[in-house]
Amino acid sequence: MKQILMLPVLMFFFLQLTAQPERAGNPVFPGWYADPEGIVFGKTYWIYPTFSAPYEKQVFFDAFSSPDLVNWTKHSRILDTTRVKWAKRALWAPSIIEKEGRYFLFFGANDIQSDREEGGIGIAVADHPAGPYHDYLGKPLIGKFHNGAQPIDQFVFRDTDGRHYLIYGGWRHCNIARLNSDFTGFEPLADGTIFREITPEHYVEGPCMFVRNGKYYFMWSEGGWTGPGYSVAYAISDSPFGPFQRIGKILQQDPQIATGAGHHSVIRVPGKDQYYIVYHRRPLTETDRNSRVTCIDRMFFDEEGLILPVVITHEGVERCVIE
Repeated sequence: MKQILMLPVLMFFFLQLTAQPERAGNPVFPGWYADPEGIVFGKTYWIYPTFSAPYEKQVFFDAFSSPDLVNWTKHSRILDTTRVKWAKRALWAPSIIEKEGRYFLFFGANDIQSDREEGGIGIAVADHPAGPYHDYLGKPLIGKFHNGAQPIDQFVFRDTDGRHYLIYGGWRHCNIARLNSDFTGFEPLADGTIFREITPEHYVEGPCMFVRNGKYYFMWSEGGWTGPGYSVAYAISDSPFGPFQRIGKILQQDPQIATGAGHHSVIRVPGKDQYYIVYHRRPLTETDRNSRVTCIDRMFFDEEGLILPVVITHEGVERCVIE
């Protein structure tokens, strides 16, 4: 009889141990990671971040996948400098897109300071989102400065007509360029130029773009990435080329939770008007500039389509399985 009475108690503790958490919490996975690129492939969420460390130690990328935004699996060293002979350090801000069953990972390397140095923006390719990736071109896709933009912080954008663009740039300048069909180079724009500057007011780095209800939302990071004032602002236009008039900040520090909230990306749940902002921030306990963690919070819009200020949280987002 005593054993029978114990069964419900044992079942309760078993269910407690096996119950899945309903929220991931922030950060969503352990480790120092920044500049996260969030994207959906099939029914799986993926995040591709920068490994946040001194430049000489930034020689690889990890990736993370999740079926529900709560449980994350680490995929180690999907790309490293042994597979990109021209890249030596400072592997930064990966951006990825699937095309015809292949996965193209755009990245910055070497933190070049002039046209006399080797480095810039490269591409790696794989047959699976988790890699392994290998160098696609054997050289940088962009290895020079154009319109004053340092070739870093690349974001690959697929427009509604299927055309692909690369939006990139540090040093307070941002360019857009149209990729050719096999991503080996660029096609001239309507005015004959390759790199068109679309820099909005207060732009520093970290561009991101998405389309909602026919409008182009262009987002970027402002302030210094090492300081507490790092933040994200945005603009809206009818075209990926702008003009982009700054509307205001939507992501910034909360002195009660974390500082330096910036360099983000946006995930839309397929088939739904449901958006998440994936970003990095610095815990209040940390002072080292590389002590950055990846977080996710909800992003909402008002009736006019303006982005509401994001509330950064410790709890993170609720479980969301792609239907």
